[in-house]
Amino acid sequence: MTYLSSSLCALPLLGLLAACSGTGSDYVPLTDGAPAPGFDADLAACQEVARQKSLVDAETREDALIGATIGALAGLADEDGSGLGGALVGGAVGGTAGALERHDDRAEIVTACMKGRGHAVVG
Repeated sequence: MTYLSSSLCALPLLGLLAACSGTGSDYVPLTDGAPAPGFDADLAACQEVARQKSLVDAETREDALIGATIGALAGLADEDGSGLGGALVGGAVGGTAGALERHDDRAEIVTACMKGRGHAVVG
């Protein structure tokens, strides 16, 4: 795999990450029954709390490093591949996967926050 084709393979992953950024913190949990008074104000406050969770943190960087290492080894093992190309793709995949996990964490923060404020949210 050449450097250029490796970079091109990573573009859809980066696009996926960009499309998902912010949506985890914009999550609106389901309620058991009608929303209680103050639901909208509490939801806005909880979503703001969730936005404080960075999509790129130490765990995301670790995921990217692991992906880059695995990709480099795979690239070196492939007779037509390159360690650099594999590292680029692996790093992009690992970093994207890590950021998507943080994205899911944001939705969980919204749900937990709403439960903490006494709302009957079920997920």
